[in-house]
Parts: sequence; structure tokens; C-alpha cells
Amino acid sequence: MISTFLSLFTAGTLMTNDVPATTPHVMPWNESVLLEATAIPQKNEKNIAPVIEAEAAIVVDLKNGLILYEKDIHTPLYIASLTKLMTVTIILEENSRDEVVTISKEVTETPGKRIWLAQGEKITVENLLFASLIESANDAAVALAEHNAGSIDEFVLKMNEKSQELGLHSTSFINPTGLDEDEIPLDTETEDIISEEPLESESEEEEKLQPMGNISTAYDLTLLGRYAYGKSFIRRAVSKKELEVASTNEALQHKLKTTNALLDSYLPALGLKTGTTDYAGECFIAIIENENGNDILTVVLNSPARFQETKVLADWTLRTYTW
Repeated sequence: MISTFLSLFTAGTLMTNDVPATTPHVMPWNESVLLEATAIPQKNEKNIAPVIEAEAAIVVDLKNGLILYEKDIHTPLYIASLTKLMTVTIILEENSRDEVVTISKEVTETPGKRIWLAQGEKITVENLLFASLIESANDAAVALAEHNAGSIDEFVLKMNEKSQELGLHSTSFINPTGLDEDEIPLDTETEDIISEEPLESESEEEEKLQPMGNISTAYDLTLLGRYAYGKSFIRRAVSKKELEVASTNEALQHKLKTTNALLDSYLPALGLKTGTTDYAGECFIAIIENENGNDILTVVLNSPARFQETKVLADWTLRTYTW
């Protein structure tokens, strides 16, 4: 039987408008309202569900919130740079995009994927938002957090408060980037940073529970992904393959290139966000549209091949369900 949960917004909204921020935990669930309000996709029961190696995964109908595929969706896992969806969401709700941020020394020392912001550089919030979403730049995310709250610790408090507000009850944050706390910078072209092997512990279960990074579930990330995608700026930013941004005096240029390989694939992918660390593995939230304009949201966590497994899930879903 298809599971259901509440939709955070209605699909098909204009790219230029934010969608009303409705949170699932404050709305009563009434299945008759759902059935009357939107058509339910019909499943071809002959199609066997795909087998993927991701530790957790989910596919939902973006319009009505129906779960079309699920695998261990309530298992808490590290989420790497999927974190930046929460970081950017808070900034969009609390800051103006034309505000100017002065880059601190601490920002320039941020490890992992970055756009090499310079100490003392002045750059707009909007350009840092683009860098966080398109390039998945850790230094941009840290600069935004410092600008918003004055310190990383204060911003993390806001992140966790927002999680509770959105009903993400299995989600916890310790930083605005998604980097694992004990990672060591290496010269790498991976999206985030490659760290040392995790510290040995008495058992695998105990090791997983060590608070070394931001943690969530596939289910919670679906709620966060839908909420974030309801913001027009995020919808526009995550659809861009490349962009060049500059400091306010245009002395420093930063070329951004998307980390989302599906934007160049045969699938009609609309965005959303990637993430990778040693503890998280390969993670990906995607929004994909079928030929009739029906959107699905997919999440894969700790996948050996996030883009390929997302393709497998999307292909199966679009073949199996008829809207």
C-alpha cells in the first residue's frame, strides 16, 4: 500500500513566487481532502521495485505527498552538504539578498569544497547563496552563517530550531556546511572533503551514533527538500549549471559550476542538492519532472553511485506510475 504524508506545497507554481510555508506537523491529516484535491497516480503492480544499494532512499509525488518508493526512510544517517538546504532556507527567511558580507579570516580557513573567498572581501548575500547551492561551497555557507547569527554556534541553534518547526524530528545539525567535524583537508576534486577513516569504536552501531556530522533521515529530508524548493530563489539557483559571481567591487571573480550531474542527463531534472563526505557517502536530493509536468522528489543517502541510482529510481517511478 502506498504510504502518504502531507505536502508542503503545491506543484506547478511560478518560478518567481515563493510557495506558502505550510508545515506538516500542524496540519490534520484528512485523506478524503487529498483524494478530492488532486489525482492519485495509478501504480502498475507488475513492475517490480528496483533494488538499489543506497542505505536509504525515497521517492514522493511532489504534488500530493504520496510515497511512491521507500527504503529505510526513518534511519538516521549523515547528510553531508544536503545540510546547505537548511542553511540557505534560514538566510532567505531572515536576510535580504542585497546585504553585503565581509569575509572573515575564519571563513577563508573553511576546509573542503570552496570558492576561495578572500579575507576582507565584500560580497552580497545573493552571490553567497548561489555559491552554496550551485558549487556547494563550504566557505560561502560559513560566511552566510556568520553574517546571519554572529557565530557558527548561534546559527546552528537556529538550524535545529527550524528543524523542529518543520517537523524534522530525526534531524540534528552541528554546522552549516555538512562537513564531518574531524575531517582533514586534502587536495581533492570531490564535492566535499575526503577525511581520514572514522575512529574505531566498540561496534558499528556505536560508531554510527557518534556526533561527527549533521544527521537526518530520508523522510525528514523529503520534507526539508520540498519546503526549500518552495522558495523561488532556490528553484532558480538549483537549475543553473554555471554562473559567475563577483565581489561588490568586481575585483574578485568566482566561477561556479553545478555539482548536480543530472542537469546534463536525459532526465528532465529541475535541481536540487548534492552532498558527499566519508561518513555520509554519496547523497542526493533531486526534483524530476515527467512529460506531463508531474514532479517527483527523490532522496538517496549513502549511495555508491548517487546519480545512477537516482536515475534508476526515477525511471522506475515514471514507468510504474501513471498520472
